[in-house]
Amino acid sequence: MTQLDALKRLSLVVADTGDLEAIRRYQPHDATTNPSLILKAFDLPGHQALIDETLAQVKQDVADAETRIEQAVDRLSVAIGSEIAGIVPGRVSTEVPARLSFDREASIAKAHRLIALYERHGVDRERILIKLAATWEGIRAAEVLEKEGIQCNLTLLFSEAQAQACFDAGVYLISPFVGRVTDWYKKETGEDYTPETDPGVRFVRGVCDTASRYGYATVVMGASFRNTGQVLALAGCNRLTISPALLEELASSDGEVERKVSDIGDKTERLTPLTEAQFRWGHNQDAMANDKLAEGIRRFADDQRKLEGLIAERLEG
Repeated sequence: MTQLDALKRLSLVVADTGDLEAIRRYQPHDATTNPSLILKAFDLPGHQALIDETLAQVKQDVADAETRIEQAVDRLSVAIGSEIAGIVPGRVSTEVPARLSFDREASIAKAHRLIALYERHGVDRERILIKLAATWEGIRAAEVLEKEGIQCNLTLLFSEAQAQACFDAGVYLISPFVGRVTDWYKKETGEDYTPETDPGVRFVRGVCDTASRYGYATVVMGASFRNTGQVLALAGCNRLTISPALLEELASSDGEVERKVSDIGDKTERLTPLTEAQFRWGHNQDAMANDKLAEGIRRFADDQRKLEGLIAERLEG
C-alpha cells in the first residue's frame, strides 16, 4: 500500500492545485484553488481552450474595460472550479480576492457573485466553499454567508485567535498553515526541525485539539506543506490539502501511516466567544501570525494583479 492510500484512510486528502490531470491522477476528495494556482493554469495545456472560450464570452458580454477584467477573473475561476467539481466527489474552494480581506460587505457580495456563476454552470452551492482570509472582517463575512447556506473556507490562518473566532462564527472549514509558520521560525531561529518539533505541525495539532476538546463542528484542514514529513505528522487531521509534488512523493512511497491527530474531547463546553478587541489583541500578540497574515494577503493580491494582467493581454489579443 502506498503512503497516499494509507493516509486517505485517516484524513480526507485535498488537492492543492487547479491542474486537472493531477487531480485525476491522485483522486483527492476535494480541491482548493487560489489566484496563485489559477495563474499557473495559464501555463497548462489542458486549460487553454477553456481560458480562450471564457475570455471570448466575457469580451462579447461586457463593454467596460475595468468591469471586463473583474468579470473575467470571476468567470475563469468558476469555469476552472466547475471543471474540477466534475472530477472530485467533494468540494471545490474558490477564493474571494485578497484586496477585499478587510471589507465585510464587499466579500459577501463577491461570494454571492461566485455562487451565482457556479449555479449557472450547474454546480450546486453545496459543492463549493467560498475561501476568505481569516481577518476579523473575513470571519464576519463568513458568519453571514454560513447562515445563508453558503459554506466557507477561512484561509491564511496562523493564530489561536483566528481559529477561535472561526469556531465562534460557525465557519464550515478552516485552513491553518503549516509550512509558512515553520518558515517564519526557521528564519527567526536558524533551527531545523523534525516533524515532531516542527512549529507549524504543532500549531495545527493544537487547533485540531481545541476543535475536538470543545466540540466545535468546524472542519480543520492542514495546509501549506513543505515536505511529506509535515503531512504525515498530521495524519488524522480532518482534511489535508497537499500539492501535486507531495502527492506524487506519497503515491511513490510504500508503507503504513500512523495516526498522529485524534479526537480527544469530551465536548461538554465551549470557549467564551471573542470580542473584536480580544481577537485583534490576541492575534497581534503573536508576531509570527501577524507577519504571515499580512504577507499572505499581499502575496495573494500580487498574484491577483498578475492574473488580471495576463487576462488583459489575452482580451486585447
